[in-house]
Formats: sequence, structure tokens, C-alpha cells
Amino acid sequence: MTKPIPQPGILDIALYQGGASSAPGVSNVVKLSSNENPFGPSEAAVKAVAVAAHQMHRYPEIDGASLRAALAAHYDLDADRIALGVGSDEILSNICNGYAGPGDEVIYTEHGFSMYRICALASGATPVVVPENQRVVDVDNILAACTDKTRVIFVTNPGNPTGTFIPVSELERLADAMPAQAVLVIDGAYEEYAEGYEGGAELAASRPNVVMTRTFSKLFGLGGMRVGWAYADRAIIDVLNRLRNPFNLSTIAIEAAKAALADTAHTKRCLTENARLRAWLSGALEAHGVMSDRSGANFVLARFDDEDEANACEDYLRSQGLLVRRVAGYGLPNCLRITVGDEPSCRRVAHAIGAFKGGARA
Repeated sequence: MTKPIPQPGILDIALYQGGASSAPGVSNVVKLSSNENPFGPSEAAVKAVAVAAHQMHRYPEIDGASLRAALAAHYDLDADRIALGVGSDEILSNICNGYAGPGDEVIYTEHGFSMYRICALASGATPVVVPENQRVVDVDNILAACTDKTRVIFVTNPGNPTGTFIPVSELERLADAMPAQAVLVIDGAYEEYAEGYEGGAELAASRPNVVMTRTFSKLFGLGGMRVGWAYADRAIIDVLNRLRNPFNLSTIAIEAAKAALADTAHTKRCLTENARLRAWLSGALEAHGVMSDRSGANFVLARFDDEDEANACEDYLRSQGLLVRRVAGYGLPNCLRITVGDEPSCRRVAHAIGAFKGGARA
């Protein structure tokens, strides 16, 4: 009997793997594997969810107009140039579906977010991986990889899992020199954590071929709500709105996001603590002989001598109830990505790595 055959590229997709949330035989684990905000969501967002729950029988706003208006007011943007998504992942997927297909190419860098490859293959396009320079995006390498088949270029800035970032001036150089038919996507999931980095909104406002994407999953602590957004030229926003599902964001998600956005005291505290503890954790790891690049995100990428040592350390940490992320799948087999948690979590993971380096694994 003939069986249905999926479109080319679909079976080449490796399922996305999230960070571990449990360890066999260990209770009360500390999860530092998914870059979640250790301080949780704003209490205002929690209260907004409770109120909105009474309207679960009603359909939400079809286009999230109230959230788009809130984003526009908060960041001084044009609400008509904002599109909403079920997390920024939906937007990344719709960009590929809208602008790339069979015979086209989608560029991303060697340590870039793994969803880029998935989005490219799902649209039927060919993924093209470009080398980075010591874990930093290299604009010249991207430009050298561009062809007349290039339709989408993804740049994670700050990077995940590297934490490194390039200045807006480099993104501007890329936008001006890349092929005219291509769309540059500046994935800014961690933008708020990068000191001195504007995030690409001005670039998206001034160029017809640039999209900036953002999320409520990190700083705002709403990973479970799945709220993302994009800012771009109205022509691109029109394409994204035609591809997204109607009512794609629930009323509860919209109200939680608006409340989280308004609670600037909570986000300021989260940013201040992340910056302090990120610096402390990097320094503590360095004292144990484990180096990391300057991070512009809410995690550090710890570099070990080789893959065996990184895997052995991750095994040891898991046995102690500390969950971090292996990143061999991102081309970094000798590294572990460690979310910056609260102070007790940071001290505990640093102490455990010190014990491991001192011979505790034996």
C-alpha cells in the first residue's frame, strides 16, 4: 500500500531538544539549562493571568492589538510595524515560509540557534552554515556565503549558546551589503541583557529588508506563555500576518505580557541581579580554570579542556542536582551553557565545578 510521503527536507529535521528539567534519582534539582529567569514572572503578570482566566470562554484579540500598542508605547515604535507570534519561534518559521522555498538558501552561523536549520528545512530551503570567529558572528564570512539563492540570513545577537554579540554598526554593514532579495533577521531574544546594545529596532525601522525579533520568554519570565514579536517594514509585517494563525496568542498570554512589560521595577531588578551574578559566576569559574567569553545574555558558556571533560563535568553536576546544557549539537563539544540563576544557585554550581576540577568526580 502506498504511504504518504512528506515534503523534501522534513525528514532531515532533528527534533529540537530543550534543556533538561529532571535528573534520575535526584530531587530538588536546580535547573540552569534553559536560560529561564530565576526570579520568575512579575507578580503583576501573575495577577493579570488570574483576572484574564475569567474570560477563557471568549476568543482573544485576533491581532493582539492591545499588546502591539503597549509594545509601541514602551519602546517608542510604530504599532503597525509589529507582528506577534507564539514565541519568536513562530515568527522565525513564518519568515522562512514567507521568503524561502525549494532552491533557495537560508544562512545562519555555526553556533546559531538550532531552530534556524529546522525552519529552513521545513520551508524546503537549503540551510547554509557560516563559520564564526572565535564564537563571534563574522559579517565578512556571512557576506562571502551569500549568493543569488540567498533569501534569509539569521543572526542571533547576543548569540545562543555563545553569549557574544556584535555592535549595531556591524549589523548595519551586513544589511547594506547583502543581496537585495534577502531578509536579515536579527534574533534578539537576549537583547535586554546586553549592556550598550540597542537591539536592532532602529535598523529595522530604516531598512526594508531587516526584521528584529524579540521574546517575553527570557527577561520577562513568560517562557510558559509563548509570546514573541517582530518589528520590520510594513510589507514584511503584512507577510507575517498573512501566515500566522488567527487568534495565535491567547487572552491570558496577551494580558500577562502587557502586565510584565509595565512592571519596570521587576525587570530592572532582574537585569541588575543578572549583570552582578553573571560577572561573579564568570570570575568564579575562571578561578577554577574554566574560561568563558564576555556574555551579553543571561548565561555563560563555560569552556573545558575537551569534550570528555565537559561531558564528565555535566555528569557530575547532574549527580549533584545541578542541570546545565551540553552544547555539542551547536558545534561546541568542549563547552557547557550555564544559566545565570539566583545567588544560591550560582554559588552552588561554581562550588560544584570547583570540586569537579579538584578531583571530586573520582
